[in-house]
Amino acid sequence: MKRLVLVGALAAAVAAGPALAAAQGTAEKPKTGAAAQGSGHAAPKAQPATEPSPTAPEGQMALGTVTLPKAVKADGKPLAAGTYQVRLTADTAGPEAKGQTRSLERWAEFVKGGKVVGREVVTIVPQTEIAKVQKDKPPPSNGAKVETLKGGDYVRVWINRSGNYYLMHLPV
Repeated sequence: MKRLVLVGALAAAVAAGPALAAAQGTAEKPKTGAAAQGSGHAAPKAQPATEPSPTAPEGQMALGTVTLPKAVKADGKPLAAGTYQVRLTADTAGPEAKGQTRSLERWAEFVKGGKVVGREVVTIVPQTEIAKVQKDKPPPSNGAKVETLKGGDYVRVWINRSGNYYLMHLPV
């Protein structure tokens, strides 16, 4: 019997909830002066303008020359220490990463003596976004930085070209 009464009371409260809320909303007097400040419903905050999608160069493009201080792996294959020309390909990397603009994950090739000797996925970061991604000092315009990261497990190749940064992380 007690259960029946409790279930009935609960059902009545749930059914009366919307009607009670509507009645309270219409019966409430508008507040004025100091009482109105900081209470009640505020206008929605202005939403920031939607940022345009970052763009990357289309097609193939020479990125510059880099010198790798030690042997690394590019796309899982060994790449010897030495100086290489790096060029961006038109091939997008896959599978697509969630939240990533597809054209900003591409393949870069390491060229030595006119022959492609390795390739690796490069992340393209527009100049306006680099502070969100990287805290180190970027390479100069049309320049490159190659550095071994903390722990010595990866070498970062960082190229600054045509208003974009190109980042590759190569395991040692």
